[in-house]
Order: sequence, then C-alpha cells, then structure tokens
Amino acid sequence: MGASTSSEPRVPAEQQEVENVAASTGALPILQKAFSKFANSETNAIPLENLQQCFGFTREGRSYSAENAKNSFPVLLDHLGSSLVGHFFISGKGGINWVEFVKGYNKCCARRMMIARRTAVTSCVEDKDGFDVWDCDIASLDVQLPVGKFVTWVMSTVPCLPDCLKQYFHARLQVLVTEGDELASSDSFSVEEISSTAACDYILTQGRAWAISITQRSTINDEISRAFISNGAGMNDNLIYRSSTHGRGLNRFWSRVEGYHGPLLILVAASSGNDHEGNSAIRKFVIGAQTNEGLENKDVFYGTAGCLYSLNPLFHVFPPTGKEKNFVYSHLHPTGRAYQSHPKPVGVAFGGTPGNERIYIDEDFSKLTIRHHAVDKTYQSGSLLPDQGFLPTEALISEVEVWGLGGKAAKEVQDSYKKREDLFTEQRRKIDLKTFSNWEDSPEKMMMNMMSDPNAAQREDR
Repeated sequence: MGASTSSEPRVPAEQQEVENVAASTGALPILQKAFSKFANSETNAIPLENLQQCFGFTREGRSYSAENAKNSFPVLLDHLGSSLVGHFFISGKGGINWVEFVKGYNKCCARRMMIARRTAVTSCVEDKDGFDVWDCDIASLDVQLPVGKFVTWVMSTVPCLPDCLKQYFHARLQVLVTEGDELASSDSFSVEEISSTAACDYILTQGRAWAISITQRSTINDEISRAFISNGAGMNDNLIYRSSTHGRGLNRFWSRVEGYHGPLLILVAASSGNDHEGNSAIRKFVIGAQTNEGLENKDVFYGTAGCLYSLNPLFHVFPPTGKEKNFVYSHLHPTGRAYQSHPKPVGVAFGGTPGNERIYIDEDFSKLTIRHHAVDKTYQSGSLLPDQGFLPTEALISEVEVWGLGGKAAKEVQDSYKKREDLFTEQRRKIDLKTFSNWEDSPEKMMMNMMSDPNAAQREDR
C-alpha cells in the first residue's frame, strides 16, 4: 500500500543529472524544443552536420570586411560551427543523442572566452617603449601579457565577457527554434546581415555594441545585446538621431530625442589635430555616454546614473563614482527671457560642472571639448583619449548618433507624445472666429478698416 504503480520508464541517472544542470540555467525548455525539431525521427539523434550548421555563420560566398580584420578571419567564421560542435559535443553512430546534446550545452556554458584587444595590450604590457596607440596594428603585435594583469583587466573592464559563448549558443538556438524549419534559412546571425548593416557606416557597429554590452550586468546592456547583436538586422528601429541624416545642431537633435523617456546611448565621432602644411597628425576617435533616462531641457546637471565610454582607438568604461550626480546636461536657448549677464552654456554635456564640463558638445554640433577627469567627480577618473593631457582637447565632430535602449514601450510613449505635440501645434495655428462676439469686434474688421483709412478716428470704449 502506498507503493507507486507508475509504469513510466525510469530516467537514467546521467540524463537526470545533465537535465538538472540545464534546468538550473533556464535552458532546458529551449533545448527540448531544439532537439525535437532537429533530431532524426529514426535515429532519435541530431545529425552532426545539422548541428554544425546551427552554430555556424552563413557567408554564402560573400566577402566580409571589417576594421583591422585579418584575411584568415572569414576562414575562421566558415569553420566556427564545426569547431564548436567538435569541441563540446560527442557524436555517436547516428549523430548526437539527447544526453550528449544537453551535456555539450552545459559544457559550453561553463567555458570562458577571453579576447585580448588593443586596450588589454596597453593596460597590461610591461614594455611600452615605442608603442604608439594612435598608429598601431594590433593584429601584428608580438607582445606578451602578464596573466595576472590581463585577468584583472578583464574582470574590471568587461566582467560579462565569460558569458559571451553562452549567449551565442542560446541566441542561435532561440532563432532557429522560433523563426523557421530550415537551418539554412536562418540568417539573423549571418555575416551577410552584419556586413549589410555595417555598410550603413554607423558609429555603433555590432562589435562596439557587443563590447558595451559586456561591461556591466544590467537591463540596459541586455537591451543592447538583444537589439544590436541577436537581432542586428533590426537595429535601425533603435536609432533616434543621426546628425548626417536628421541634420546638425541642437534644435534638430532635440526634435528627435524629445519625449523619449528611456535609457539612451549617445556616441560622438570626432577628430583632433590639423592637416595643413603637410602635417597629417589627424587623430580620429569615438567616445560615448549612456544615460539611464531621457533628456530634459535644463540649465543644470541632472540624472540618476550613467556611464562614459572611450570606444576608439581604446576601449574603456567610466562608471559613476557615487560622489556627485552631474550625469548629463542638455540646455537649449531660453525663450522669452530677459538679458542674462552670465548665460548658462547651450549644448549637451556629461560630467563636470556648467562651464567646466568633462565632455561638451556645442549647440551647432560642430565642436567637441574633452577636459581632464580632474574636473569631474561624477564619473570615474581616467583618460578618454590616449595621451590626454591636463589642458582641454578640442575636436571637430564628424558624426553624432543617439540610440534608444528603452525597448518598444519607450518608443511608443515618444510616438504618442509627438502626436499630441503636433495636434497642439496645429490647433494653435488656427483662429476660431466663433470666439468673437460679432463682426464689429473681429480682428479681420479692424485690419480692413486700418488698411482703407489709417488716419480715421477709431471708437474707443471707456
């Protein structure tokens, strides 16, 4: 009595163990869907070539170009799927069975990928003599990095880097399970789309979006990963303002960002130096700022949180210090005010104080000023530019971009706001003649009388 009479087959201990591990990460449901979708009904296993195609990039013979890309990079992409599957999954006679499929996923999620770039080299290399960060081919460097320094740099600058492989595997499975039966039909993660998106020449490339997304764990960075990496083809939906498309200047900028009450990522591409008399010391760079809320027209600093970014030629993140809250400043020309002996700066700024901002964009969006971190107690100290001195650095702006990170909800709220503003503007332009008591009191009658006889005496009510 009380004994179980269930005739259900007992789950092997090995299968139960790997399923428990996958369930603890929340990946078990999608793994079950993927396996049932791709497994051969006769062998009850996924063919090896299908899984390789699942986790690979599809280039379809098209060329791939990227900044500082080596000729071997496309070859690496061609073999990405087979390399990952061969490293993590064990194939049997008929393919990869359920236990090995889940076990391989668990192994890949526990792995940690570490990729050294220019910033890691400059931060960790011991011998910096002769190293010019402005003119350096990082792929051709032959330097050794101390392991301790490199690990410290990774954990302090890109703490989410170990999660990248897990995110890639999960995103590939999610796309293939939800978007179609044919493995080859899925191109949401293909190099083809990455190349077409990069052809737009945005400041925010998918590589930079990925780098920003792994700097901290937050819902904002999750939105960056979702919008620009997992769904790169739809990144235009997140673009709010681009100076080369929507026009330069603070007014054009404000007409695009007003009413957006979600997090924003603002990027600026600029160049400093001069190019006259044979001197080609032009230094191009990219910096950025992320705000946790929309912008307001204020003559004081405001905000609750945010980060500054140096994106090119170095990558570095400057989170808040917690000492001050001068996160963002956005001020338009005041209307209807009297003369001010000490007018507040008109433009967009981040960090510092009014008139002494750490990053300042002028109202014409033509000049960028970057000051030493000593003027700023809001964001962490550090140089936004290589070899940045104590004196302010002035640069010419080539492009400004604003990306919305508030998801569909923030965009819908902004669209509703703009519709209301357009309606109010249209109503203010109209004159309702019914508000006047009669023809004698109407402005039309008064104007006609003045035009016909300007010297005529007018009746005045007392």
